[in-house]
Amino acid sequence: METWKESQLKQLTFAKGIDAAYPILLRFAENLGFNFCAVSVVSLHRDTPLKTLQINNYPEEWNSQYEKRNYSKVDPLIAHCNHSMTPIVWGESVFAETLQLWQGLKQHGLQYGWSQSFHHEPSGLCSIISLARKHCSISPLELYEHFGYMFYAASHLSELFARTLPPQALKPRQPQLSPRELEVLRLSADGKTAFEISMILSLSERTVNYHVQNVIEKLNVCNKISAVIAAARAGII
Repeated sequence: METWKESQLKQLTFAKGIDAAYPILLRFAENLGFNFCAVSVVSLHRDTPLKTLQINNYPEEWNSQYEKRNYSKVDPLIAHCNHSMTPIVWGESVFAETLQLWQGLKQHGLQYGWSQSFHHEPSGLCSIISLARKHCSISPLELYEHFGYMFYAASHLSELFARTLPPQALKPRQPQLSPRELEVLRLSADGKTAFEISMILSLSERTVNYHVQNVIEKLNVCNKISAVIAAARAGII
């Protein structure tokens, strides 16, 4: 690792809050060859109303236009980052359904960029770091070289923000059950045996038991009955 990268990542690690971490992250982005750096942290919990944190050095005119036109509701970068932690490179194809947003980015020197998110499971927070520049597209090699650094930075920002939340806001996210697992769980709640469920869903009994075991592990319980009870209490079924 280059000396400056190691030094700035160490500074980022010891930052006490996001206000202190952002200038470090901005310098890091500039050293990587980017003009702009944006940070946002949102809650993916619909029942946990938290004000979105947004810090960036974008042109003020663009920030005003973005807010005035409520672009956050249709921004494909946000939609992607809220559901995936894979990096997304900005381009016309990404903004195919929001061309006005794409034109605005280009007009303000934000044409070449990429975004990286991190989902903080204990708190349900999603942090997004976006880097952008006026010239020069982002190559696959460049993305590969910088992905690890930005993923770490995004995870650290989530952790810093989570520390500022009141305890009641730190609700664990509900386990994500597959549609098939939900079907098996609902039928189990109706008192059906593995054999009966296999007949209803046209599955083998072994497959049904496999889904049951997955549900037990995801809900962190010890048996099928406990899984049904835990799922009902959590409002999953």
